[in-house]
Amino acid sequence: MDPQLEPLFEAATRPYVEAGKYAWHFARGKLRRDPVFFSLLRRGLLPDRGSLLDLGCGRGILLSLLIAAREQYPAGAWPQDWPAPPLNLVLRGVELNQGRVQVARRALGSKAQVDPGDLRDIDLPPSSVIVMLDVLFYMDEPSQDRLLAKAAAALGPGGLLLVRETDAGAGFAFHVTRWGERIAAALRGEFAQSLHYRAAVQWQGALERLGFSVGVEPMSEGTPFANLLFVARKAESSPAPGPRTAQAASGC
Repeated sequence: MDPQLEPLFEAATRPYVEAGKYAWHFARGKLRRDPVFFSLLRRGLLPDRGSLLDLGCGRGILLSLLIAAREQYPAGAWPQDWPAPPLNLVLRGVELNQGRVQVARRALGSKAQVDPGDLRDIDLPPSSVIVMLDVLFYMDEPSQDRLLAKAAAALGPGGLLLVRETDAGAGFAFHVTRWGERIAAALRGEFAQSLHYRAAVQWQGALERLGFSVGVEPMSEGTPFANLLFVARKAESSPAPGPRTAQAASGC
């Protein structure tokens, strides 16, 4: 790990000591090995204010990293070539697994709200940013589409949807990713877990049909996997017509 990241890494994982030894080791391993978390900060993707909703937030690791970032940045413990982190985002997560919800709550305390819920059923609150990291492939395709539509409706004009998913068209790397997920599910005791993947062009098409402009970035650095980050931006509202436009529209 880059030595510049060590203070941020330690600040983000330290709260998990309160949630138990396993939770602490898990958070440290996840932040060390998964490139997506630090990438969101390094690229300055998140707005400074508004509300962020992390769907399928697990143990709240992204939320903990964002809390640590807004504490470390004013203290000067921040990578020199990174943009400023979001300092005023309201942080919320939703997670199906009750045990992970409890871990997140113990680690984050009152600094972020983490609620239990099934993403297929819950209503999403208005948000500035919605994040889904490795969430959709656990649902069948109709459920995936419904959740994406709910996210589009919950985002305001110019809102941001960040989706990390596996590219089913990536050949050998996709098969490595799929078997890795099957092994992980088996280790959790979820032997009958059904996984539903799409090719990158299909994910992009699904998002564009909802009105998003979509950028696609590799998100597997340092791993053998076929993961992509879809950066989907909702269109800004059209400006209200001025007097001259309104007259023309009325035929005057």
